[in-house]
Amino acid sequence: MTSSLLPEGFHDRLPPAGDAAARLEARVLETAFGYGYERVDPPLIEFIDGLAARLKASRTIDAVRYVDPVSQRTLAIRPDITAQVGRIAATRMAHHPRPVRLSYAGPVVKLRASELAPEREQRQLGCELIGLDSVAAAREVVTVAVEALAAAGVCDLSIDFTLPDLVDTLAAGPLAVAADHVDALKDRLDAKDAGGVAAIDRRYLALIEAAGPFKASHDRLCQFDVGGALTSRLDGLWQIAEGLSGRASLTLDPTERHGFEYQSWIGFSIFAGGLRREIGRGGSYTILREDGGEEVAIGFSLYADAIVDAGIAPAERRRLFVPLGSDPALAAARRAEGWVTVAALDAEDSASAQLCTHVLVGGEVKPI
Repeated sequence: MTSSLLPEGFHDRLPPAGDAAARLEARVLETAFGYGYERVDPPLIEFIDGLAARLKASRTIDAVRYVDPVSQRTLAIRPDITAQVGRIAATRMAHHPRPVRLSYAGPVVKLRASELAPEREQRQLGCELIGLDSVAAAREVVTVAVEALAAAGVCDLSIDFTLPDLVDTLAAGPLAVAADHVDALKDRLDAKDAGGVAAIDRRYLALIEAAGPFKASHDRLCQFDVGGALTSRLDGLWQIAEGLSGRASLTLDPTERHGFEYQSWIGFSIFAGGLRREIGRGGSYTILREDGGEEVAIGFSLYADAIVDAGIAPAERRRLFVPLGSDPALAAARRAEGWVTVAALDAEDSASAQLCTHVLVGGEVKPI
């Protein structure tokens, strides 16, 4: 007997969750398309050396690898799509005027999972704006993410901003720290380990105290700003936040690093409905060009599984039962109005058997 079990971290998605996931993806990408983000669809598998060249080391270890029986080279199943979009922009679309706006959706597979996110296969969708990482670009990207989620029915959003290169900037200038202590300082700030931070440099304790609601945190950082090193970043953050007024609650954690290993001046996590686990993440970063140089970019990724599994993307089920012998034109008219029609195929069929919410009676729609 063939086993029906699936590997750990993999699962089937059944109705209505499968439909909810498809609807989420369609509405997010439709919103992005309205802002000029055109879709690319990179392959699930690439040569590991090419993929590794565009993934940071911390993400390369997430890739499932195997030897291709055709080429005898090592292949990898992508653990992330952002790097592939960067490859497309740097190669196939290198000639395209900048900035180039691209969107995507597809599965990613990770070698290992965490306790908080036990799925090894996930559906990732998002947008990347390549060739520009200005405040205006960041404001557009965050706006698209929020509007796309709202269009998909995801409400009660909150965005937590961070400044990924903040410690590097300060440690190399106004608040100098020995190079061999910088990584430890960043780790302890990320963990909110006040004692560990104080043991390296007490001046950085102010960054732990600054985390919190956006306005209060922003004000604390403005007071902390040493020699104006943070002025441009803080001004930019304020402009981005202004564009989100009334659309999402905002917080700022200036030293959050988990998941932002390759971001530069800005990063953000997206939460919904009080969930502890984020439903999306984004920020500014660089991609590797073919000539060995780097190009700036900014974008966001959403995790469809986290959204659908939490039930915060409504799984609409408005099904109209069409009894045997009904005029097909009546059912067609209802479909044109947006109804899902389920026709009886024999006399034993029923609305309840087909999980319908309404029934067509004499041309009229009646709730069950």
